[in-house]
Amino acid sequence: MAKKILYVDDDFALVRLAQKAFGRADFEIAHAPDPEIGLTLLGRGGISAIILDHYLQGSTGLDLLQILKQRYAQIPVVYVTGSSEATIAVEALKAGAADYVIKTVGEDFWPLLINSIEQALENADLRAAQERAEQEIRAGKERAEILLAEVNHRVANSLALVAALIRLQVASHDDEAVKAALSETQARISAIASMHRSLYTSDDVRHVEMDRYISTLASELAESMAKDRRKSNIVCTLDRLSITSDRAVSVGMIVTELLTNAIKYAYPGASDGEIRVVLTRTSDEEAILVVEDDGQGFDPEGPVQGTGLGSRIVASMAKTMGTGIRYVERDRGTRAEVQLDLR
Repeated sequence: MAKKILYVDDDFALVRLAQKAFGRADFEIAHAPDPEIGLTLLGRGGISAIILDHYLQGSTGLDLLQILKQRYAQIPVVYVTGSSEATIAVEALKAGAADYVIKTVGEDFWPLLINSIEQALENADLRAAQERAEQEIRAGKERAEILLAEVNHRVANSLALVAALIRLQVASHDDEAVKAALSETQARISAIASMHRSLYTSDDVRHVEMDRYISTLASELAESMAKDRRKSNIVCTLDRLSITSDRAVSVGMIVTELLTNAIKYAYPGASDGEIRVVLTRTSDEEAILVVEDDGQGFDPEGPVQGTGLGSRIVASMAKTMGTGIRYVERDRGTRAEVQLDLR
């Protein structure tokens, strides 16, 4: 089926020549002697491209071109002018024309105009194909994000169930060492579950907002430890930053282990000692995580408290995040610092 070209020109004789020339090239010409009729024909649909003459009765093609850019931007326009002034051609291109052709009386005019229309149509088809491809990519990305959010939801629920089962085991066991080990395991599982919850409740299913995540972790851990009569006063000062989910798991485990140790060992016999968690962005690519207290202090070279598994987990996770963990000497308490590589 021949593609229909709208020719807006008040020169009827020229349009008849156009109909013959374009007919031989398998195009159909629809003639509009003025902009109003041209817009009417466009409103009926079926127009593939537009040839717009510069000189029209009572106006110029530039006036119509502004309207076409707003209403029919997807239809390519080839601008035709009898003037050799470059400024008119430049204005037409700025106004949205795909190309321009200088009107001449020679035989080269029609082949040039037909070639320009063919090129404009080809470019329009390429743009349309690109837009369709981009829409498909966006749709695919949205489907993948919805699926990933659902996966995170299910994983979080499953981990929460496992943590609840471990809590039941803790309640039913008499051996204090076993109960302590199970409680620590429950806290680690809950830390990972919390990360997955933060993913499926966020607009970005690939990154975790660390300020919200760590704040939630600290709150849940304090509540959990309080059930074992270990009260704590955890104060969080957290910069807003986000990192990928895999790195967020490591940070969550570090925070969980350091807070657990501080709650258990920093203030023996006390219940309201302050524990501070500080997350500070130091550059676009780095941040520092600090967990500190004012308690009895901790000697990393001294005898192991508990099973020592928590310290090994922290050391391993901290190395994956940057330069490892550093314990800063203080007059009172313990200060643990972990440099975080945000990349």
